[in-house]
Amino acid sequence: MLWPAYEIALPLALVCAIAFTTETALGFGATLITVALGSFFLDLAQILPALVPLNLVVSLYLVVRYGRHVDRSFLAKRLVPFMALGLPIGLFAFASLDASMLKRAFGVFLVGVSVLELYRMRVDSPVKHLDTWSERALLLAGGAIHGAFATGGPMAVYVTSRVLEDKNVYRATLSALWTILNLAMLASYAWRGELDGSTAGLGVCLAPSAAIGMLLGELLHARVPVATFRTVVFGMLVLAGLVLVLRG
Repeated sequence: MLWPAYEIALPLALVCAIAFTTETALGFGATLITVALGSFFLDLAQILPALVPLNLVVSLYLVVRYGRHVDRSFLAKRLVPFMALGLPIGLFAFASLDASMLKRAFGVFLVGVSVLELYRMRVDSPVKHLDTWSERALLLAGGAIHGAFATGGPMAVYVTSRVLEDKNVYRATLSALWTILNLAMLASYAWRGELDGSTAGLGVCLAPSAAIGMLLGELLHARVPVATFRTVVFGMLVLAGLVLVLRG
């Protein structure tokens, strides 16, 4: 089917608008929200190949417009190398493992670290940087999970939140990372033959919602205080973790 039925397309369009509003405002969230809500209407194997090209457009827009805020040193020396090392592990090796068990274990981790961070913010505990090996391990795992399920971003979000406190730098740097990862994911989908007429039809249907989400997200980003920004980031990670635990 080239075009999705309207009873599927309409709720997916709403999910997409919410997802890209969040992505544009915070620098992440489109895939997480799609995993949480979109799978109620359509299988993720159909949604994600259509979503990744849209996500790539949004990430490129943010990088081009706010490239001056990208922390290039952190991106090139710490984020990209270890996420890139983990990506092929997820693309190839994870195909033989129990996806449900892996997602639930990942979800438990997300809930734990995010609740801890929310507590630290509540008691005004200073942000502590991760040690080198913990940071590398988390990014490697994030790359692997992103390759397997396209939802490994929370690992990078968690690490980046411990390093970059300025919300403009935070958003721009994550967007640069998503641009690189989404290009790799798009190439993987094309290689596996998962980009077809149905994918294109769904992508075209969701594109207006993505555009609306970009506009709303820009407005929200300019108006959200830093403290609220960090609270929303970790609150979303708790939600993502709970969804993964409950739904696998």
